[in-house]
Amino acid sequence: MKTYQEIQTIKQLEKRKGGYYYLKISAEIINQFTKKRATRMICTIDNKVSYRCGLNHLGDGNFYIIVAGKYLEKLNKELGEEVNFRIDEDPDQLGVEMPEVLTVFLEQDSDSKAIFGKLTDGKKRSLIYSFVKLKDIDKQIKIIIDFLAKEKQKMK
Repeated sequence: MKTYQEIQTIKQLEKRKGGYYYLKISAEIINQFTKKRATRMICTIDNKVSYRCGLNHLGDGNFYIIVAGKYLEKLNKELGEEVNFRIDEDPDQLGVEMPEVLTVFLEQDSDSKAIFGKLTDGKKRSLIYSFVKLKDIDKQIKIIIDFLAKEKQKMK
C-alpha cells in the first residue's frame, strides 16, 4: 500500500470554488499511487485525526484533499497553520463501509444486486450516504429501492 507524508500549511479555496479548507498534493505524487487520481485515500493529520477521502482537481493539474472544519477544530488549527499529514491508499476502494441493511437487501434481491454491481464506486457511495444516517430501516430500504430503480432506468 502506497503512502505519502508531508508538512504543509492549511489552505482555503476561493469562495466561488466552495471555500473548502484543503491540503494540496501534486500530480507527480498522485501518479505514484496504484489507481492514480481515482485512488481513495485515508488522510491522517498530526496523528490525531484520520478520515477516508477522495481527491479533487485544483484545476492546474494538481489535486487536493478537503479538510473539514470539524477536523480543524479537533486539531485546534486554523487557516495558514502547519500540519503534518499522511495519505495512505484506502484498501477498500469503495471508501465507505457497506451498511448491514444494504448487504442484507442485496443478498435477498438478485436483480438489485446486479444493478448495484454495475454502479461506479461513486454512485455506490452516493447511495450509502443517502440513507446511512437514518435510523428507520423501512426508510433506508425505500431509499435503496428508489435509488436502484432510477439507476436501472438510466441503464436501459
